[in-house]
Amino acid sequence: MNAAATQKQPAGWTIAQWQAAYRGGAQPEALLAGYAAEPGDHADKDNAWIRRVDRVQLDEQLDGLRLLLAAAGGDISRLPLYGVPFAIKDNIDAAGWPTTAACPAFAYTPQEDATVVRRLRAAGAILIGKTNLDQFATGLVGTRSPHGAVANTFNPDYVSGGSSSGSASVVARGIAAFSLGTDTAGSGRVPAGFNNIVGLKPTKGWLSTAGVVPACRTLDCVSIFALTVDDADKVAQVAGGYDDADPYSRSVPAGAARPWPKAPRLAVPASLEFFGDTQAAAVFEDAVRALRADGAQVEAIDFAPFSELAALLYQGPWVAERFAAVQALWNENPDAINPVVRGIVEQAANYSALDAFKAEYRRAELTRQIHRALEGFDALVVPTSPSIYTIAQLEADPVTLNSRLGVYTNFANLADLSALAVPVGMRADGLPSGITLIGMAWQDRALAQFGRQWQARRGLPLGATGAPLPALAADGAPSADSVRVAVVGAHLTGMPLNHQLTSRHAVFVEKTATAGDYRLFALANTTPPKPGLVKMDSGAAIEVELWDVPVTAFGAFVAEIPAPLGIGTLELADGRLVKGFICEPRGLEGARDITEFGGWRAYLASLNAATR
Repeated sequence: MNAAATQKQPAGWTIAQWQAAYRGGAQPEALLAGYAAEPGDHADKDNAWIRRVDRVQLDEQLDGLRLLLAAAGGDISRLPLYGVPFAIKDNIDAAGWPTTAACPAFAYTPQEDATVVRRLRAAGAILIGKTNLDQFATGLVGTRSPHGAVANTFNPDYVSGGSSSGSASVVARGIAAFSLGTDTAGSGRVPAGFNNIVGLKPTKGWLSTAGVVPACRTLDCVSIFALTVDDADKVAQVAGGYDDADPYSRSVPAGAARPWPKAPRLAVPASLEFFGDTQAAAVFEDAVRALRADGAQVEAIDFAPFSELAALLYQGPWVAERFAAVQALWNENPDAINPVVRGIVEQAANYSALDAFKAEYRRAELTRQIHRALEGFDALVVPTSPSIYTIAQLEADPVTLNSRLGVYTNFANLADLSALAVPVGMRADGLPSGITLIGMAWQDRALAQFGRQWQARRGLPLGATGAPLPALAADGAPSADSVRVAVVGAHLTGMPLNHQLTSRHAVFVEKTATAGDYRLFALANTTPPKPGLVKMDSGAAIEVELWDVPVTAFGAFVAEIPAPLGIGTLELADGRLVKGFICEPRGLEGARDITEFGGWRAYLASLNAATR
């Protein structure tokens, strides 16, 4: 690599900012050169890292990036993560990089990337290092590592949260644009809340765990840390998807995903526990007030089944799953395991197969109660953590304080829920705080859409960088789960057939108009009265509403449309093409041309005025 071609390492860039730099002519060789560690320059200087990329590894990845770009015909836009630097927790495999799970005696060097890493690299992302963690991903604190406790990015006396401590730290400081963690009990959410960043805990099975050292294989998720919700969602779309190599991988079931209404209905716990932390309580109360001010309906529900299920994770036989992951090492060299971690996994001896089945039965019962409690709600909103502690406090009482941090996280994977942790703001003591939105399985995209709006309205600086939140580009396209439909007559808001949209969870997007070459007709003999829209050589812009209809409901919606109407492709005034109502020529027999009114509402208003 030519040292003369390097420039100062960017800090705190979002994925969009990296993409903009490359579109503007910047070269990966220059922007990424500063990430290469010198020999011996690893965790001894920054213990958020266990291993950083060296120059040979970086050059190999840059060579691969050039090949990817050539295969894409030189079109950077076909590589959604082109040249974007990322980090992974050191319980996730990268080919040729040792995987240690923060236990040197456990280390091995895989020959293949974990599935999620392979997918990210295939999209152009550049791996810049592997990060520190609570050993074997057992802990929510970030202090249980032979490499030392990873400090909070706002106050080094406090914990960073774990187990994905290093992954959160390097994102919060703007070193990596995004990172991968894992989340079994909250390890992808608590560190996000403690470091003013976003933590996406996906639905179990969406992101493959093939090539990930297990904590509890039946519960583990690969999680994503980013400075913005938009970035976390982009990464998930690249990394996610069914993987036959992971026996717990799942495909998205038809009809599972649905958009939220404009005014979502959110649940909060009727009783909240902050363990005496009045600052944490005050920040959460402010967040609930902000949700209501933003238009959400917020209602309290009984949190007892959530709390009981959360307690089962560490006070039940799931610790035997954690022991299964380390059993071989424990048999050979138990002293190589962190004493606190070893004390937890050795509790496996306290449980029998009978205990495991009984606990599973109770898990299923509590999950059913939780799902019923959430019926009619779009999400549950909880504090990401009830409090935060100093490193010294955790060293003095490592088990009790750790367990407190999981009261709002431990139940999520046991109950098959999706979750998104987002920043709220600063406590009175200058430490960050956050809330977590928890939805049913496969509500990941809806959570992300709401999280984008939340983050945009708060306008908080990104992580610990102090950088402002960039304005999001206008999103003119629907999500992959929806079809955008232009309605022009009886399906407009407040009109007789609008219920055919709202009953299918369609979401209003905007009021706009067609291109200027459409004509609108009032059709004869239709009940309720309906217009017909026809593209002609001359015409006018006609008012329409855009609605996002869930893909799974689109066919049933179209089936209710009577002839001579149908769904075709409309051109909007700004050039966008969307699906929309059109009319067959035979339907114009006896119809009245009402183009001059510019829309169905104005025409109906003229009729009402004429009858007065």
